[in-house]
Amino acid sequence: MASTSTTFTRFDVEQKLQELPLSTKIKLLAGKDFWCLNDSPKDGIPLVRMSDGPNGVRGRKSFNGVPSSCFPCGTGLAASFDREMMHRVGGALADECRAKSAHVLLGPTINIQRSPLSGRGFESYSEDPLVSGLIAAAYVNGLQEKGVASTIKHFVTNDQEFERYSADSVVSQRALREIYLEPFRLAIKHSNPRCFMTAYNRLNGTHCSENKELLDGILRGEWGWDGLVMSDWTGVYSVTESIKAGLDLEMPGPPVMRGATVSRAFGAGKLTEEDIDDRMRNVLKLANLAIDSGIPFYAGEEKVDTPELRALLREAAANATVLLKNDKGLLPLKESAKGKKIAVIGSNAKLAFPSGGGSASMTTSWVVSPLEAISEAAKAVNASVDFAVGVSAFHYVPLMDPYLTHPTKNEAGALVEFFKGKPSDSFFTDVSSLAQREADYAVDTKSSFCFMIDGIPREKLQGHVLTRYTTVITPDASGTWTFGLGSIGYSQLFLDGKPIIENVKSYKTGELFFTMGSGEVRGEVELEAGKSYKLVLHGYVVADALGLPPFVFCSSFRIGAFRKIIPAEARQEAADLAAKSDIAIVVVGTNPDWETEGFDRQDMRLPGESDELVKAVLAANANTIVVNQSGTPVEFPWIKDAPTLVHTFFGGNELGNGLADVLFGKVNPSGKLPLSFPVRLEDNPAYHSFGITSETPGKVLYGEGIFVGYRHYDRMKLAPAFPFGHGLSYTSFELSGLSTSAVSDAGDFAVSFSVKNTGNVDGAEVAQVYIAAPSDGSRIASPPKELKAFEKVALKAGESKKVEAKLSREAFSYWNEQRNSWVAPAGKYEVRIGTSAADKDVKLSDSVELKREIRWNGL
Repeated sequence: MASTSTTFTRFDVEQKLQELPLSTKIKLLAGKDFWCLNDSPKDGIPLVRMSDGPNGVRGRKSFNGVPSSCFPCGTGLAASFDREMMHRVGGALADECRAKSAHVLLGPTINIQRSPLSGRGFESYSEDPLVSGLIAAAYVNGLQEKGVASTIKHFVTNDQEFERYSADSVVSQRALREIYLEPFRLAIKHSNPRCFMTAYNRLNGTHCSENKELLDGILRGEWGWDGLVMSDWTGVYSVTESIKAGLDLEMPGPPVMRGATVSRAFGAGKLTEEDIDDRMRNVLKLANLAIDSGIPFYAGEEKVDTPELRALLREAAANATVLLKNDKGLLPLKESAKGKKIAVIGSNAKLAFPSGGGSASMTTSWVVSPLEAISEAAKAVNASVDFAVGVSAFHYVPLMDPYLTHPTKNEAGALVEFFKGKPSDSFFTDVSSLAQREADYAVDTKSSFCFMIDGIPREKLQGHVLTRYTTVITPDASGTWTFGLGSIGYSQLFLDGKPIIENVKSYKTGELFFTMGSGEVRGEVELEAGKSYKLVLHGYVVADALGLPPFVFCSSFRIGAFRKIIPAEARQEAADLAAKSDIAIVVVGTNPDWETEGFDRQDMRLPGESDELVKAVLAANANTIVVNQSGTPVEFPWIKDAPTLVHTFFGGNELGNGLADVLFGKVNPSGKLPLSFPVRLEDNPAYHSFGITSETPGKVLYGEGIFVGYRHYDRMKLAPAFPFGHGLSYTSFELSGLSTSAVSDAGDFAVSFSVKNTGNVDGAEVAQVYIAAPSDGSRIASPPKELKAFEKVALKAGESKKVEAKLSREAFSYWNEQRNSWVAPAGKYEVRIGTSAADKDVKLSDSVELKREIRWNGL
């Protein structure tokens, strides 16, 4: 096979369509394996490789993959409101793709934040389609300018995880156009991504992967887009329908719905060669793009680690941090922390959570926890730091990774061995039952999370397979330790030869491994700090009989270990530490156990007894800084008692340093919430219609229509805990001098105003331009106001800048279902400039007049 991209030359697509035999065309309409398209080197068609995104580049392997740089999650990146930074993030991801020989990145995710409970909500950007579309466009431009194809996903209304393959999103045409399709339209208009990925779900009765109105009607017809449409992984449910609808590529491979089934449909006359050529044409275009990129084919993978990348990761982490309250001026911790005692409290402080779970997760090249970063920052001001765990906030016992030592090598890690055959009678009871056998395959790993969907030679390990995982653990504290075990297939855990957890007779299907594994089973053992213990797992699964085709596995497992936490005792220890400290920083939040692909959250509450911990620490020390880390909103029942609250999203590799930079004033916070934080779940507009109810089996009724997020809170005059667009600074800003130009017949106009930094610290403000439709009854009911532009302005202390935002007919338009088009009615519209969506934060207002109605379609 060819070794580099220079072996392949760009070809004429139409000529190639004439040259290729039908059998090759059919083969190329589906993936070859988990990450690659099919190739045909003799025909000059290379192996195009994809990689999971959206906030990193995992590479080819989930198990034992080359470590990757993880950027903040989608909501965290959007909190920056910084399109220039997002452009640089896209470029950095392109560099990672090149290092991992990936031609296509599966990102960004731009579904709408309809409900705080969505399992993958952290992956997307915002509740607002404008923010989602423009932030995505900047990412895509940065990525594609360096030759890597972006894949916008998931098209469309993939807004929940419950029954995600079958759920029918029932959405009005107006809401579909104004809210859910709008980020995709804007991304095409401002960046032109080269790939789209269809959603798993149905849209108004038809699966998105076979929805001709969606793919050929809107995407390719009305919007004029000409790229490749691929399925989500296993998201193809038909043969003829998906091809005729416009789905070019089934992923992953080998195919389930294509291949021989396409040949049969062709033979039966259900498909023509023209149908196949229509799909094949876009596959060939993507192959040409990969050739043009210069990214090698059939090549290996490397990680990227440069000072510039580390600086960008840290900048992004700081920009994913939002200062929500600072009533007493406790922050920043500069002069006020010198020589002081600082208590850092919370399991989310000690454990680093760079990302949510599922497809967005990856093996990070490094990661800095809040505790590590705060401790380092405290040294610079001669402050001391003590830690108390305070609470158990995890759903699954944290991984053992910090405590692992390879059984035969003087390095961190473990040994995984595979043996073909069925288990003996003693396999799950006797740790030595495999002692006399030689492994058929063995591999080292650095983790106790082994999702072996890839990374092992499948051809060697078909049928019945036994697995042995061996490591040595050395705990850092004495006492009772809780171990947790979950697996695909049966498993048994031994410690120093003694069985401690069995997941055989007690095996029950659970939510681990995308709901394809068991639940977690726990056990407790007394351990001594500094003492080494040999830990062995035995696992068994029929490798080719489990999973959703074409997924097949060897035993996959997750082993956790953490010192046992008794809530009342841990909380009292934390309160006592806070009481004898000058400053307390309590870090709470969710983690990938709670926010992940495969299932949705059940409520908005913080995990475990986190709320009780916060209340106890606030009562013990008035100088308490509360930090919450989550990808989507949580409830703050103690908010009135907390003078200082910082929200940080899943922040990537540098999450700890980004947070510490803000806390200690190295960075003046400029992050803004890209989604509203309700006071309680019941206030969310999708509360009564999120998920599938017994009254509407199989259907998700988008009953809130266009009133998503701040649009709902405005309409209901209901104050959220923190509004969309909110975020404080260590300085102050003044907005003044609003002026508007006349609106042209085409609907174009400009808004200009000045922003001044009136404080004594350099900082940045996000000025938000909202438009309010006429309230005289001349147009259909609309939200009180809608975001139509935003500008992030960096200012030195005392500096002033003039800002100009150019707007178009889009600022006035709504989707008219009767006319099946956008309509901008004539009338007077109010321009409101604010620093959040809250009415109290609207600083300037003026009016503009559109003199004649405009109707339009397309981009």
